[in-house]
Amino acid sequence: MSANEQIDVFLQPGDLFVADAGYRIRTMLGSCVSITLWHPLARVGGMSHFLLPTRGSRAPGGELDGRYGDEALQLVLRDLRRARVPHSQCQAKIFGGGNMFPGFKMSSAMSVGQRNGEAARELLRLLGIPVVSESLFGDGHRQVIFDIASGDVWLQQVTPTLQDRQT
Repeated sequence: MSANEQIDVFLQPGDLFVADAGYRIRTMLGSCVSITLWHPLARVGGMSHFLLPTRGSRAPGGELDGRYGDEALQLVLRDLRRARVPHSQCQAKIFGGGNMFPGFKMSSAMSVGQRNGEAARELLRLLGIPVVSESLFGDGHRQVIFDIASGDVWLQQVTPTLQDRQT
């Protein structure tokens, strides 16, 4: 299948998608973070787009929610298992966590974007999944395209201009 024949899937915040080489996954990130997992031999991969690191607690037996990093990763791992792809053989890439309001002074606490990025790193470390690339933090938003056929991720970071900061 050529790149022109791939199906594009756009992730909104809280979405995730796992598929084979026939797909390309796109999203746009501000302070949110995306984790891509890719199995190079099977050419199967997945991507999440989460808003917060964790919700803290959920009711016993409650459904997992892709808006939270820890739960989004569990959902992606579940879908990879269904595709018979062991996560231990996957490569990870992490994107996002941008500061969307660079003109505003933040308190000493980490921003939402920083917490999201650090949570993604820690979740993958705990699972033993190697992070082969990341583009985290900084100012502005990112456009991300994940090509499952090759495992490549194209990224464009858009930094707010002074005019953007004043409006």
